[in-house]
Amino acid sequence: MKKQQLVAAAIFGLVVLWMVVPHNAETLIEKPSETPKVVVAIPEGEPASENADTITVRAERIGPQTYVARIRVRGRTQAYRHVEVRAEQAGRLVSNPVARGARVSEGDILCEIAIDNRAADLQEATSRREQAQFEYAAALDLQERGLQSDVAVSQLKSALDSSEAQVSRAELALQKTKIVAPFDGIVETRSVEMGDLLNAGTVCASILDDSPMLLVGLVPEQDVSALAQGASVSGRLLSGELVSGTVSYIARAADPMSRSYRIEIEVDAKHENLREGITVELLVDANEVAAHLIPSSALTLDDNGSVGVKIIDSSGSVLFRHVEIVGDNTNQLNPGIWVTGLQGSVTLVTLGQEIVFPGQTVVANFDWNK
Repeated sequence: MKKQQLVAAAIFGLVVLWMVVPHNAETLIEKPSETPKVVVAIPEGEPASENADTITVRAERIGPQTYVARIRVRGRTQAYRHVEVRAEQAGRLVSNPVARGARVSEGDILCEIAIDNRAADLQEATSRREQAQFEYAAALDLQERGLQSDVAVSQLKSALDSSEAQVSRAELALQKTKIVAPFDGIVETRSVEMGDLLNAGTVCASILDDSPMLLVGLVPEQDVSALAQGASVSGRLLSGELVSGTVSYIARAADPMSRSYRIEIEVDAKHENLREGITVELLVDANEVAAHLIPSSALTLDDNGSVGVKIIDSSGSVLFRHVEIVGDNTNQLNPGIWVTGLQGSVTLVTLGQEIVFPGQTVVANFDWNK
C-alpha cells in the first residue's frame, strides 16, 4: 500500500473515532468563575464603592409634609366699583367738569348746572310756608276759644304740610344742580363740556374706585368646592408684576355658558397703581394635603406605563409605588415635585432606579426610624 493511502486511511480513522466517541464541549473550554454583583444603596453625598463587583444606587430618606394645593385660574384686574354719574335735573352746564384722570373724594363737584329759576322757586315756596304756618297758628288759637271748626283747622294743617313739601322739593332741585362724586376714586371718562345742555339722565362723568382693586376669574366646577373665602392668592400680571390678595367672593351660581364659578380677590393695599383689565395668572390656595417633595428625576414607569417611584423597605426589598403629582416647587434651593401616594417616611431611590426592580434585595443601611 502506498504511503499516501496509509496517511488518508489514518486521517479517516481519526475522524470516525472523533465522531463515535461521546464528548462534552464544556469540558474542553474552561469557563471563568462568575461572582454575582451586589447592589448597594447609599445616601446622597456619600462616595460610591470602587469595588467592581458592587453596583451602587443612591437613595434618600424622605418624610411627608403639609402641602397646600393650589388651583390655577386665569383672570383679569377689575375695579372695585365703576359707575356713571348722571344728571338728575335738566339744565345748562355752567362750570368746567373735572378733568379725566383726576382723583376725587366723595362729595367733590363733578358738574354744575345753571340754577335758573330754581332759587326763585325756593323763595316762593318758603314764603308760602310762612303764610301757611301763620294761618295754622291763628286757627289753633281760635279753636281753643271755640271760634274755629275742626274741619277748617284740618284744612289749614294740610296746606302747611303741602307748603313744607314744596320747600323740600325746591331745596332738592337746587341741591341737584351740583353733580358730586358718590365715592373716592378716579374720573375715568368725561362726557360733557361747559355750555352743554344736560337732560335728566345725561352722563356727566364715570368714576372708577380702585381701592381696593379686584382680581376676577372663573373656576371650573370640579375645583370650586376646594375654595373658601379668605384663602390666600398670588398672581402674576401679564407685565410680570407679582400681586397678592385674599378671596372675597365665590359665586353660588355657575355661568350658564362656561359652567364655571366667578371668584373675586381683593388685592393687598401695598399694590398701588394697578390698572383695570390686565390679564393675570392666579394661584389660589385650596385644601391642605400630606405630600412628599421628591426630585423629578426619581419618577419612573412600571410595566403598564403608570407613573411611580421605587422605594426600599426596612428589609432591603425594592418596592414600586404609584404616585400622583399634585404640584411643583420652584424654589431654586430645594426644587422638586409634590406627590401623594406614599405613606409615612420612605427611602426613595433617587438615582439608579432603572437598575433595580421590584422584589430585588439591596444592601441599604439607613436610619429607618428617621
